[in-house]
Amino acid sequence: MFRFEKLDVWQRAIDHAGYVYTVTRSFPSDERFGLTNQMRRAAVSISSNIAEGSGRASDIDFAHFLEFSYSSLMEVVSQATLATRQNFLQKQPFDHIYHESEELARMLSGLRGTLLQGSKS
Repeated sequence: MFRFEKLDVWQRAIDHAGYVYTVTRSFPSDERFGLTNQMRRAAVSISSNIAEGSGRASDIDFAHFLEFSYSSLMEVVSQATLATRQNFLQKQPFDHIYHESEELARMLSGLRGTLLQGSKS
């Protein structure tokens, strides 16, 4: 088992991306190369950066990749807001994405803090 697979935040990020894939299936077909693709790519990037960072030589490098994950998470929130305003996404799926994003943000920040604290020792 790889290091990242043991992380709750990675597992949650995978679930989050899966949910984003599910809800974007109902977006208009003319958004396939627009908002649908953008949201999916950002959602996938969250777990991908956790995985990539976990393979780096130092915890400081890993923490840097967690910043990328966090940024991608913020993209998903922004894109979900736009999708809701365009009536592509209903309130319940938006609320799910938003609340899960809040939890992932806390988890990413916590892990990043732990890694940076450990690197100061």
